[in-house]
Amino acid sequence: MAKSEIQAVELPYSLTVRELAERMKVSPIEVIKVLMSNGVMANINQMVDFDTAAIVASEFGIEAKPEVHEEETVPTEGGEKPRWRQLIDQEDPKKLTNRPPVVTILGHVDHGKTSLLDAIRHTDVAGGEAGGITQHIGAYQVTHKNQKITFLDTPGHAAFTQMRARGAQGADVVVLVVAANDGVMPQTKEAIAHAQAAQVPIIVAMNKIDRNDANPDYTKQQLADAGLVPDEWDGDTIVVPVSATQKLGIDDLLEAILLVAGDRKIEANPDGKVFGTVIEAKVDKAKGVMTTLLVQNGTLKAADTVCAGFSCGRIRAMFDYRGNPIKKAGPSTPVQVMGLGDVPTAGDLFEVYDSEKEARAVVEERKLAEQERNQGPARGMTLEDIFNRYKAGEARELRLILRADVQGSLQPIISELENFNKEGDIKLNILHAATGNISESDIMLATASDAIVIGFNNSVDNAAKHMAEQEGVSVRLYNIIYRLTEDIEKALRGMLEPTYEEVIQGKANVLATFNVSKLGTIAGCRVSDGTLRRNAKMRVVRNGEVVFTGEAASLKHEKDDVNEVRKGFDCGVGLKGFKDFQVGDVIECFTVEKSNTL
Repeated sequence: MAKSEIQAVELPYSLTVRELAERMKVSPIEVIKVLMSNGVMANINQMVDFDTAAIVASEFGIEAKPEVHEEETVPTEGGEKPRWRQLIDQEDPKKLTNRPPVVTILGHVDHGKTSLLDAIRHTDVAGGEAGGITQHIGAYQVTHKNQKITFLDTPGHAAFTQMRARGAQGADVVVLVVAANDGVMPQTKEAIAHAQAAQVPIIVAMNKIDRNDANPDYTKQQLADAGLVPDEWDGDTIVVPVSATQKLGIDDLLEAILLVAGDRKIEANPDGKVFGTVIEAKVDKAKGVMTTLLVQNGTLKAADTVCAGFSCGRIRAMFDYRGNPIKKAGPSTPVQVMGLGDVPTAGDLFEVYDSEKEARAVVEERKLAEQERNQGPARGMTLEDIFNRYKAGEARELRLILRADVQGSLQPIISELENFNKEGDIKLNILHAATGNISESDIMLATASDAIVIGFNNSVDNAAKHMAEQEGVSVRLYNIIYRLTEDIEKALRGMLEPTYEEVIQGKANVLATFNVSKLGTIAGCRVSDGTLRRNAKMRVVRNGEVVFTGEAASLKHEKDDVNEVRKGFDCGVGLKGFKDFQVGDVIECFTVEKSNTL
């Protein structure tokens, strides 16, 4: 095993295998091998504590020391910092300089998000007029009072949160578009929840003020009710009246963006490590893979070798948002590049490497890690996981997304849940509460925020159910309020028992019975559905009633002992403690598994 080039390393009380490898400057595969030799089976995204990490470090000849923090950090509501912000924190503070703020626009459908973007860049993309922009690359820059502002042209909280769920949300400011004639709509509230969960400051652009049916005061009241109190009402949310069609208030909005950005630490090191976020990517028949990148630190140059997600390659050409060829791009600059071998995913973090060989090695490691992750448990959070993370010092709150059938049910539930914040160490944070069925947007927000989705007297949309299973998001459905609050209280106190459910693996019809001297009565069956498994539980159903439940004593196909028999095949089944088989009985094979939903 190769020794590391470093002699000592500071480590936190817990970190992932990947992070440990990066800090020691060794391959994650080598770290996994050392863990396995010490009896610890871990994948690349597994958390290990300091003591375990110290043992691994010693194997590489590295002295591990506890990480010392000069000041205590307050846990954030939006979860862990995006990876790119963590990388900037590692830069030399003396070399950090101000960079242009990155802005994304959210809001309800038809409230004017795209029209506002068009007005800001003084073009009419929706109307088909290119206005000097020869190609759409998903991002662009404007200059206001000699200061640049970068806009991500991906309106909609779905795209915003998909990027954040991948740990790469790059916006510094969110502009929330609300129509003065419609006011706050359900999708507006969802957008507010997504922006607040990401802990990004919100500026409200109150659009369509030129319309005769505009009601600004009523809209401001609705915003205040949604938690965005206008600054003119002694709140902390800037509300800018605009008209995208008449191009009114655009300069005021840009001024507000610079004002809010000026209050935040928006910095980068133009001479530091080069990394950023993939905004979008596509395959051009003539040019190959065209990838839009937002540089967030360092200076990206033509001919650099870039690695993004599972894709890497050497930049063959680079263009600005107008389609003009450029040689380099600094922090907060959107560019379109040619040269990546595969299409990366929006939200992937890209980094520059010294050689294509090194970049390809990184991609191979990521693919291996992805295979291990897919084989392991899903990455979502359950109520039990929350308390386990709290005990490990990694969590300080339980985040919920709440959906109820009607408003009359929603408010009492919120009131009951808020009472839990008066006592206990883990706080309750309701990221979003609304009426209706649980949707994909709820699952997406839960994925990005490590939250639990709670439903009351409603159901889960099919698409949302599929996404929840894929992402491992815990969805719990209730129809009695006290059971809902009881489970949450137990979770906060660490007493919640895991729930289990039966999963039918297969069914077989009994066609005949046989007496075998050493085995007793055997049912001759044909599997009608699924698979009969020897190591699963069995029950005998007769005329719709269960007459026996137990374990398999034997499972044979023809004369051979087998572990499983699939649909369409004949088999012989013997059960421990049961001999009274009858022709016409149905044998159900099932397992009892831990449930992620109720």
